[in-house]
Amino acid sequence: MATILKGAPVVAAMNEANAARCATMREKDVVPTLAVVRVGARPDDLSYEKGVLTRCGKVGVAVKQFLLPEDAAQDALLEVIRKINADPSIHGCLLFRPLPRQFDDRAVRAALAPEKDIDGITDGSLAGVFTNTAIGYPPCTAQACLEILKYYQVPLSGRRAVVVGRSLVVGKPAAMMLDRENATVTLCNSRTQDLPALCKEADVVVVAMGRQGFIGSDCLREGQVVVDVGIHVNAEGKLCGDVRFDEAEPLVEAITPVPGGVGTVTTSVLVGHVVDAAEKTL
Repeated sequence: MATILKGAPVVAAMNEANAARCATMREKDVVPTLAVVRVGARPDDLSYEKGVLTRCGKVGVAVKQFLLPEDAAQDALLEVIRKINADPSIHGCLLFRPLPRQFDDRAVRAALAPEKDIDGITDGSLAGVFTNTAIGYPPCTAQACLEILKYYQVPLSGRRAVVVGRSLVVGKPAAMMLDRENATVTLCNSRTQDLPALCKEADVVVVAMGRQGFIGSDCLREGQVVVDVGIHVNAEGKLCGDVRFDEAEPLVEAITPVPGGVGTVTTSVLVGHVVDAAEKTL
């Protein structure tokens, strides 16, 4: 039976550290502040926003909300971003995407200053990930995978890692961050030939395909650590991941659950980025 790598203990440790850092900055009259920019009111955006507000409140991060109607013009959104860039009291910006169809997503992302891009959406932030330089911040979900592995002291240096999925949100940045930990990384996709054999060679498997139950026991072996990034609703209305948990859990050494795994850590990573950005102003 696998060890279940739950996100809750990781979140608790991060909350404690972030709260202490915020308290230190408040003594120096600096209040870590997050700008939340939302266009319209998509239910998934509202749900995530509620979680962000709660997590920020627990550790002492202030939040300023910038809410635009669904039919807002692009110029209005760009003006909001310009104000956030120019406001020294705002240390990070969370911009909800995807944006409505009338927006040029690339132009909007390019308008945000990388140093305030705490969600890793700008080209500057991604450049920082790929060049291992302090430009912006990595995508939060990708970093959440690493935070879980580090918290549970999973060895990475010199180990084989396979990342299944090549998105700029998770797969590619996660691969670069594993490489930074001196893992030997193979980045796979849906067209990778003999994917099961490649996955079985790995000590750590990160699955971020966005396909329900994409990875099963045919791709796994004993002794592996599996990080499941996917989140879906199955036919029974229950949340599940990209990995067929019922097949993987009896086989591998350790696995993140869905729900209760990577997703729970993502918000704490975002809050930590705001705190880090605020510390850089001291």
